[in-house]
Amino acid sequence: MINNFSRVLLGILFLLAAGTVAGDELEADRQRIEEALKAVNPDIRVDQVQPSPVEGLYQVVIGGQVVYVSADGRYLLQGDMLDLERRQSVSDTLRSEARRERIEAHGSENMIIYEAEGETRHVVTVFTDIDCPYCRQMHERIGEYTGGGIEVRYIQMPRAGEGSESYRKAVAVWCASDRKAAMDRAKQGESMGGADCDNPVASQLQLARDLGVNATPTFITEQGTMRRGLVGAEELLEMLDEEKRGAEG
Repeated sequence: MINNFSRVLLGILFLLAAGTVAGDELEADRQRIEEALKAVNPDIRVDQVQPSPVEGLYQVVIGGQVVYVSADGRYLLQGDMLDLERRQSVSDTLRSEARRERIEAHGSENMIIYEAEGETRHVVTVFTDIDCPYCRQMHERIGEYTGGGIEVRYIQMPRAGEGSESYRKAVAVWCASDRKAAMDRAKQGESMGGADCDNPVASQLQLARDLGVNATPTFITEQGTMRRGLVGAEELLEMLDEEKRGAEG
């Protein structure tokens, strides 16, 4: 006769066995999805595969982009998944996480940083192009951002691509002995010469492509939210304050 302790033990063993089966099935689906994607493009980098709220459909992070793939690896969907009950995007959270992880992996040591004056209230990463008119307008007012407690971290994104004049300027700024002073001069339209050295500009361009950044300036907040186009210091500060309150709440 089975006593109560034995029944509990058997129940635990049953649950563990069920969890193992589910885990094995999940791993099999992940492998199947990765193989299907790599069959289309061997160079594709799959960062994450996890179940979506819809049974049989997985959320897949490729670079900084989110797609949805069926468990058998046959069907791929692009675009946002919306939760109509909660009235929010299912994709946004995962996409923001991917942005934060990729930017953190890139490293602040590979950015040109304008520190906040006094207490640092927020940190924002900005994809910038030296020759972009709106980027220059923003930089003319960089003191308004830093004076409001916002640390600005620049990542170079010369939109004309590698080998362009904008790309050469970005490299010259990075190779200068005083990068911030060089950035200030470059944003004012001064000639930057032809300085060259080991630099992160090519990897920054690729990072922008991976994250779907297609405009400058583009702001990425500490929560991973993306905002394209010029945002004034006061508006940005309000947005960052609100986002911080939401994260803390």
